Amino acid sequence: MFGNYLLKNFRVFLICVGIVLLFRIIPHPPNFTPVIALSLYLPFIFGLWSIPFCILGFAITDYYIGFHSLLFWTWGALAFTGYTSKFCNKIYSRIILSFIGAITFFVITNFGVWITGTLYEISVQGLLNCYIMAIPFFTNTLLGTMFFAVIFELFILSKLYFLIPNFKKK
Repeated sequence: MFGNYLLKNFRVFLICVGIVLLFRIIPHPPNFTPVIALSLYLPFIFGLWSIPFCILGFAITDYYIGFHSLLFWTWGALAFTGYTSKFCNKIYSRIILSFIGAITFFVITNFGVWITGTLYEISVQGLLNCYIMAIPFFTNTLLGTMFFAVIFELFILSKLYFLIPNFKKK
């Protein structure tokens, strides 16, 4: 019984991870992806145990796209966003946490760019320059995250969540 439940959920989970893989590989506007929204919604739907599998999905695509020096920062920001899913009770909290997740990703990853890179001097002015130069990317990150958060909310509100065995609408 439990094995069947786990298998059905794992299939749905693999489809979601496949979406991450697809959107990281196909051409798209810079940073306009479902990555942050999925990092929040997968743990909301499946539980916090799914966070390592989300990171594994990113690791697989990073293997093909190319590893970079910011993996710790990007994966850490996504794991943190996934962890915040335990505070998702209602639609409003999920939308707000999606927005906060995009901001958190921006802050953490650009801090990583500043502290580990050679593009900006290691000073307060260098940090500010790093964040200012990243604003155009943040626009797409925020738009992509909110767009896909709305898509996931429509999925939940459409009552199609019955496709996920024992999914309890919170």
